[in-house]
Amino acid sequence: MTKPSSDNPKRFYKQAAIEKIEGGWTVVLDGRSIKTPARAALTLPAERLAKAIAAEWNAQEEYIDLAAMHLTRLANVAIDRVEDARDDMADELARYCETDLICHIAETPDELAEAEDSHWSPVRDWAGDTLGVHLVPVIGIIASPQPDASLEAARQHALGLDAFRLTGLLYAAGLFGSALLALAVEQDAMNAEDAFEVSRIDEAWQADQWGEDDEAKAATEARRLEAKALGVWFRALG
Repeated sequence: MTKPSSDNPKRFYKQAAIEKIEGGWTVVLDGRSIKTPARAALTLPAERLAKAIAAEWNAQEEYIDLAAMHLTRLANVAIDRVEDARDDMADELARYCETDLICHIAETPDELAEAEDSHWSPVRDWAGDTLGVHLVPVIGIIASPQPDASLEAARQHALGLDAFRLTGLLYAAGLFGSALLALAVEQDAMNAEDAFEVSRIDEAWQADQWGEDDEAKAATEARRLEAKALGVWFRALG
């Protein structure tokens, strides 16, 4: 039988496990510690996260699917990039607030607008009451200027997070198209899987009305798996 070809590296280890090290936990492959792309030690802040990343490596088969190893990639970003990019990441979160998905209610039909607002307004209220991030909802796709104090509140919240939580927060904002949903997940006010479904109310409504091709279904499922991994990430961080 012909072996499958792949651009991904072949699995070169038998077993991934975790070890306690100075400063936290790490993952070892056949006893050898994993390094990040920048050759830093993969030092993880929680045993539960180390176990989840080890499970990700153990789940690989003949080839290592690096693109699907979401937890490993998030850890690499947290270790290699965040401390040099912390201000930029906080600014990016504020920019998500300026065009936050859940502040844009559909003009029509009424059924969709009601579904969006019933799911999104509680998240907006929570963000304002809990974090001081009060964002103004609008009808349609044209963004409305958001209060400077709210943008700064979001920015300061991001700056106060450790590298691992900040990495997850920005990843969530990109996945959901919403800083507020990302903040709700990071603060454990909503789980990541539910936040993803809430973020795609319009998309799901359109699919119900007009159908969805296989490519779109596959893309949605891939993003759903990212949300699941994000949920594991935050639960592991505690």
